[in-house]
Amino acid sequence: MNAPAEISTPTLSGVARVLVHAGRLDAKRAEALAKTAAEKRQSFVSAVIEANAVSAGDLAHTLARAFSLPLVDLSALDAQRLPTGLIEPKLAAQYRVLVLAKRGSRVFVAGADPTDQEALERIKFATQLTPEWIIVEHDKLAKLIEASTATTTQSLDAIVGDDFEFDLPEEDAAAGSDASEVSNEVEDAPVVRFLQKMLTDAINMGASDLHFEPYEYTYRVRFRIDGELREITQPPIAIKDKLSSRIKVISRLDISEKRVPQDGRMKLKFGSKAIDFRVSTLPTLFGEKIVIRILDPSSAKLGIEALGYEKPEKERLLHAIYRPYGMILVTGPTGSGKTVSLYTCLNLMNQPTVNISTAEDPAEINLPGVNQVNVNDKAGLTFAAALKSFLRQDPDVIMVGEIRDLETADIAIKAAQTGHLVLSTLHTNDAPTTLTRLRNMGVAPFNIASSVILITAQRLARRLCEKCKEPTTYPREAMLKAGYSDADLDDSWKPYRAVGCPSCNNGYKGRVGIYQVMPISETMQRLILADASSMDIAVQARSEDVRDLRQSGLYKVRLGVTTLEEVISVTNE
Repeated sequence: MNAPAEISTPTLSGVARVLVHAGRLDAKRAEALAKTAAEKRQSFVSAVIEANAVSAGDLAHTLARAFSLPLVDLSALDAQRLPTGLIEPKLAAQYRVLVLAKRGSRVFVAGADPTDQEALERIKFATQLTPEWIIVEHDKLAKLIEASTATTTQSLDAIVGDDFEFDLPEEDAAAGSDASEVSNEVEDAPVVRFLQKMLTDAINMGASDLHFEPYEYTYRVRFRIDGELREITQPPIAIKDKLSSRIKVISRLDISEKRVPQDGRMKLKFGSKAIDFRVSTLPTLFGEKIVIRILDPSSAKLGIEALGYEKPEKERLLHAIYRPYGMILVTGPTGSGKTVSLYTCLNLMNQPTVNISTAEDPAEINLPGVNQVNVNDKAGLTFAAALKSFLRQDPDVIMVGEIRDLETADIAIKAAQTGHLVLSTLHTNDAPTTLTRLRNMGVAPFNIASSVILITAQRLARRLCEKCKEPTTYPREAMLKAGYSDADLDDSWKPYRAVGCPSCNNGYKGRVGIYQVMPISETMQRLILADASSMDIAVQARSEDVRDLRQSGLYKVRLGVTTLEEVISVTNE
């Protein structure tokens, strides 16, 4: 946006200067209106329209020409077809703006005052998108904002529609409550349909989690898609208790208990398959926040190729899981896909001739043919207790959800040393530091060296949308700083950038794994016995052609799977 080149009244600014320069106002009238706007704490545009100093139409046309911005007639638009959920209605009303469209990383904002930088910054912060002004007439904008706000806060019947039908398995009563005590509010039809619609939309959009969040004056629903939270809608705040009760009933939770967190599960038939949901409630200042995690069984049956393993990493992993005994550790932060990787390995080994037992907290996905146990610390069924029982059950393969303490580590190592294949997870940054973590827990170096056969560290990076990604260039210095060598920077490949289109999320669609797969060689075993540091282990791993997480991510950039920015973001430690 460029201001007019010459304005004769430098004491005025923004819209006032434009109107004076265009001959729509004289300087004295503009100054008086500016003073009135300041006294009333309103925008200069509002003061001009209220005083009938310039008509809304003339004002819009003048500003559009002066700032070289597009002009749109709002009377031709349908308020119900405008995008919702990008900015709060309160924000739209405060700054007199309205979102007209979203295209990739840009959001087009209708407003009557293109000099309002504060509004642009607030919109940019709220949407994490780049806002671009569309000039509109002030009076028409006010009417459309009112209509749009009414649409956003309308009844749930209008939100979900009358023709929405979905079969949701449910129980007659919540755990700890008698069926006759369940309030009729729980069966409120609009609330039932709204919940069904949110679950269906989340599945269709590829979300991993749904967040239902009550605040003092608002209630919002967010989905986590490709690892990022996105606001979807703001239903009326009056439904928060009804919605909470509905979710608790079908999750078999106690609807009368609102003071402590609760955990439950529910199942939904979606087409020809059933999908499980894990439910967690949390008491907050203004009601119960509820998070629903989608547990799609099909994700556990993905092949190694679908997870993003490259050929060298895949061969190392397959070699390890088909060994008769030893320990395989999967490491990474929460949300890095460790569970899916473990389930994929278990599915590969799941044969009628193999006895597999797992101890999980909790078991997220049902695996037919695998004996799954939910640990229960309060009842005394800890990871360590489950492991001890497994060893009396003639197992071939044991999976421990997480090694949290020395007792669990010792039993798992003993199992790996006595003819069992043990799989587990640890929360460490990369493969070499996992060995240091085990030593810090108190595991003897000779036990680590004799039991651990492979460690894989992983992260999840957003995958580029194949429909809209475009080749790009980076400064050579930036590429070298990221980790590429001079030999890598030839003309045989081009990196890609995220663009954005209607079928993706700001240029990304789905996620891909980035892996460091490190077998424990004889040389590494000697280093472990010598109490070598994780840096020494990392140097040895590189000498054995083991790619670290950054190098694995950079290879994905070369393949055009993701962007350099995404790899740097997920591998920065």
